Amino acid sequence: MIGQLGEQQMWEAFQSGDEEAYTTIYRLHVKAMYRYGMSLVPVSEAFVFDCIHDVFTELWLKRKRLTVPDNVRFYLLKSLKVRILHLLKRKERVHLPLSEEDYDELWSEPSSVDHFVFNEELYNRQDLVRKLIDQLSPRQQEALRLRYEENMDYGEIASLLSINRQSAQNLVFRAVEKLRTWML
Repeated sequence: MIGQLGEQQMWEAFQSGDEEAYTTIYRLHVKAMYRYGMSLVPVSEAFVFDCIHDVFTELWLKRKRLTVPDNVRFYLLKSLKVRILHLLKRKERVHLPLSEEDYDELWSEPSSVDHFVFNEELYNRQDLVRKLIDQLSPRQQEALRLRYEENMDYGEIASLLSINRQSAQNLVFRAVEKLRTWML
């Protein structure tokens, strides 16, 4: 993986209009953004991917006005969280447009307090998820580990577990659904 300094140089290249750097930033962070987005609230995958794409669209449009963040992943995760929460609030209050203050906050650089709160929330959530995963069956734990830690596709999981692809998908899906239910 690219180091922090390399990511910042890539960010600068993206700001200069380098589409390859933009695509690389997307590829480096989309999985983490997806996992984080899905962990925030019980919403559909399509909603999370729409929010991720909204974030990257805005990044491209505003690239020349953005500063280089100290931590690119943190910046992207915070932007995603703000986008998701904004859209969820908007669904509750359809008549309220995005205010200029909300819009500025969406792209502002996070403060050290934001970093601390974010890291604390992330640690607490990770600890809870680890404890809940321990309550799953060993087979479900293995399937989740293969899918999300080893980044294997369902065909590879099926082969390792000696089951068919659909059974591998079902095993992962049911484990994730059980975790979501427990987290609510």
